[in-house]
Amino acid sequence: MDLTYRPRRLRRTEPVRTLVRETSLAVGDFIYPMFVTNGEGRREPIDSMPGQFRHTVDELVTECKELWDLGIGAVNMFGYSEERNEKATMACDDDGLVQRAIRALKDALPELCVQTDLALDPYTTHGHDGLVIDGEIANDESVAMLCNMALSHARAGVDWVTPSDMMDGRVGAIRNALDDEGFEQVSIMAYSAKYASCFYGPFRGALKSAPVKQSGIPKDKKTYQMDPANVREAMREIALDIEEGADVVMVKPALPYLDVIAKAKEAFDVPIAAYNVSGEYGMVLAAADKGWADKDRAMVETLLGIKRAGADMILTYFAKDMAKLLTA
Repeated sequence: MDLTYRPRRLRRTEPVRTLVRETSLAVGDFIYPMFVTNGEGRREPIDSMPGQFRHTVDELVTECKELWDLGIGAVNMFGYSEERNEKATMACDDDGLVQRAIRALKDALPELCVQTDLALDPYTTHGHDGLVIDGEIANDESVAMLCNMALSHARAGVDWVTPSDMMDGRVGAIRNALDDEGFEQVSIMAYSAKYASCFYGPFRGALKSAPVKQSGIPKDKKTYQMDPANVREAMREIALDIEEGADVVMVKPALPYLDVIAKAKEAFDVPIAAYNVSGEYGMVLAAADKGWADKDRAMVETLLGIKRAGADMILTYFAKDMAKLLTA
């Protein structure tokens, strides 16, 4: 057998494999999603997401100092609100939970990139990302609320707002609202291709944000989150968000939509984020718990696959574990 080229020559040793490695992970690739709750001195374990917690503001600051020391420079924050109503009024309270957490983090860690979720579901009694009016998710009224929410976070000192609601036109409206109030420096990372996915289940347990099944209320989020069957629609959504002023666009979830990440990377000259969501995180933990997979290896392969597909940054609950692994 006459083989002119033998690919295995470049796989013989770890130093050689490292030299020819096409994709690598760095601590700076990761954004750590975090949950904040009311109270003081508490870290509440999240039953649906082992290893994750709802932190009170003081504990959130302590945790973020540890993340900063590990090299993680960005966190994405979700508020667990116990005060909810149909109009989600607490979302825009300048002295609300998330707003207080932003101020505390920026006081303690001025260089930390503090990002906050913009959606109404943690603040509504019905669990939808927008306002429900006459049995429908009202687009324009919801956008107006999101603009007020963004301004409230900007006044607290947020670095990035991340609208996850999938309302039409919200990126442009939020950009205009921020600019009109002098917050041109606040960036927008848009959940541009957010699919109606079953993989959000554990996260909804963390925030108790699943849609409530009751008369006159839509039973799911399929009228605003995307159909998992569609990719051309995702490209249109991403293009619209870029036109409206998004600084970064996101695909969510990550693993079932690696093709979407790859197409977005090829088509658009903006940073691409991918969200390695709670259900994807849970699958790795469950397999490891059963002895079916090595947790660290599965974690690394998962994140490498997302990065290889084209993601410039990855929101992942594995961020802290990966940072420890990479800096060991």
